[in-house]
Amino acid sequence: MTKDVIALTPAMPDLPTLLAGLYAGGPDLGVDTLADGAVVQLRAPDGRPLVAVEAPILVQVPGETSRLLGDTGTEAPVWWTEARASTAVAEAGRLAGSFAGRLATVLGGTVWPPEAATTEVVPLTTDVSAVPVPASGTPAVDVLTPTTAVVIQDRPLVPLTSWLSDALRTATESERALQIVTPPTARLTLPTRTALHGLPNRWVVQDPEHGYYDGLSGAVLHWKGGTFTPVRDENGKAAPAAAFTAATVTGERQLLLTLRTRHEPDADLVLGRSLETVFRHLTGGPPAGWSTAEPVNLPWSPRELTDLARARAPRPTWLVAVGTPDRPVLATVRVMRSPAGVEEDISVAFGYGEGEVPPLDALAGLAADLDAGHGLVTLLSSLRAARRDLTVAARPEAPPLPVTFTLGRLEAERLGHTAQAAVRHYRLGDGTDAAAWGRFRELVGRLLPREERPRRQAGGVS
Repeated sequence: MTKDVIALTPAMPDLPTLLAGLYAGGPDLGVDTLADGAVVQLRAPDGRPLVAVEAPILVQVPGETSRLLGDTGTEAPVWWTEARASTAVAEAGRLAGSFAGRLATVLGGTVWPPEAATTEVVPLTTDVSAVPVPASGTPAVDVLTPTTAVVIQDRPLVPLTSWLSDALRTATESERALQIVTPPTARLTLPTRTALHGLPNRWVVQDPEHGYYDGLSGAVLHWKGGTFTPVRDENGKAAPAAAFTAATVTGERQLLLTLRTRHEPDADLVLGRSLETVFRHLTGGPPAGWSTAEPVNLPWSPRELTDLARARAPRPTWLVAVGTPDRPVLATVRVMRSPAGVEEDISVAFGYGEGEVPPLDALAGLAADLDAGHGLVTLLSSLRAARRDLTVAARPEAPPLPVTFTLGRLEAERLGHTAQAAVRHYRLGDGTDAAAWGRFRELVGRLLPREERPRRQAGGVS
């Protein structure tokens, strides 16, 4: 039974259409709103939530619906209205499907997944008085304990939707872990994988034959003390699950860039230009779109991005950007104020299939341009064997191997190095030599103080 259902329509669902959809359960169910009206909830007669519907968003970025949902027969521009059903009531999934099906019927759209679509009235037959009242007011959270917020997702690809982003924010503010539970066939988008970086946040795979294990490290897990935690032997060691086996070698690779830029907090500052420079150097054009969650719905606009960051300051702003459908590119950006100025922490991943050659020769010119006009602090590039579509499966991933490292001129001067006319750009390897990590550690040991060194990202049982 599906729990997330999406209506894709050519026109925005107006209030009468939304109300018609919400009558999927008949007149006995109640309706209320959350998040200042951004979320509408369909409730049982005693008030228990059954289906939560997020405000429709207009997806204007080509390829975004197919990236996240597969071939739906619908492309941008399209209105995306997402409904999430409670996992505690058997009829809730069918109610979500009837809601979406009614919107699609009235507005001439489609439903994802297509088998969920219906226009039937779904009577509530479950004795909801026997169903525990949810402890969480966050629609995406299925189980809430003193230490953990658990989200159950059964979609093939789990994006960092506004639902999940809100769940992560709420969990962080309450000092809880966010743990996402999926079947073994599910994959994560890179923004979702990044959001789960750092324990005790986890991707929990529920395998019918092998129980629970961590989708990133493979560690066998069990539910203990209100959270998913590794099963450890008498020596305190965790073991990988038998189902966590290496993926088939396909020749696909990812080029990863991690960079930081720093700017004076000037009234004329426009953010996003360093990211656009990265895209233009390595793809020939700017990003296709940006947003604060997935789906990425807004056409690329550094000015609009800057306006959002200014409105949120001094709080940090996190956003995601995508490339065009023909070249898989995903980027995340965190804009923040620091004593040194306005900083952009940027991570970009480019996907390449077998026979496609990553443009490593373009990295030196990119580093020079970022240093000359965009306040480059550091830039690390690396290669790894991973999926071209930039999704993450519950399989072991080889760690990335460093290719180049760049220290910006102004940053080198700040750290007390002798000034020089050119950017400090170092070639470390070709992405196939594991010894490049040793060269990288030696280099940053000479150039950077410990607190400013880039962190190595690698897999492992934890």
